[in-house]
Amino acid sequence: MTRNMTLATALWGTNSALRFGALMVAGIMILAISAKIAVPMWPAPITMGTFAVLALGAAYGPKLGMATILGYMAVGALGFDVFAGTGGAVNGLAYMMAGTGGYLFGFVLATMLLGYGATRGWDRSVWKMAGLLLAANALIYVPGLAWLMQLYGWEISKAVELGMLPYLVGDAVKLALVALLLPGLWTLLKRG
Repeated sequence: MTRNMTLATALWGTNSALRFGALMVAGIMILAISAKIAVPMWPAPITMGTFAVLALGAAYGPKLGMATILGYMAVGALGFDVFAGTGGAVNGLAYMMAGTGGYLFGFVLATMLLGYGATRGWDRSVWKMAGLLLAANALIYVPGLAWLMQLYGWEISKAVELGMLPYLVGDAVKLALVALLLPGLWTLLKRG
């Protein structure tokens, strides 16, 4: 296995358009289902959508990861109930332009970074993966908080208080899980 090979390529290959498309559709489905899974936690529930974004971004690499996250965004923009917190009166572009819009954009940035890191082999080490995940999580928060400040006219302190602090405990759990999961899967793959 070469260093620039991603986990998805090592497991299934993506050298055919059919396989690439099947993995992309599977990834979109995983993202949509994960966004709806909420684990009660204090001070805010953990939705597994971010977990799926982080895990797939690293496992899929830059091309498949970007195709998947952009496909997910397109499905959501069309009004399908794929995002956390949708299913009510607001779906599609209206939902995407509301309070979560910056975070959704951050998902795309995080996926780019994680895909890049995966092609460098950083997903094979727990510590490198943890660092990569921290940077990716920051790429989710920066546009998310900036969007909240612009949308609601909040100062940075209020955006951080309401748009980041309640989610840090849950994010730490998700980052730890992904940081252990991907290198663990690589270890299993090398043994098999």
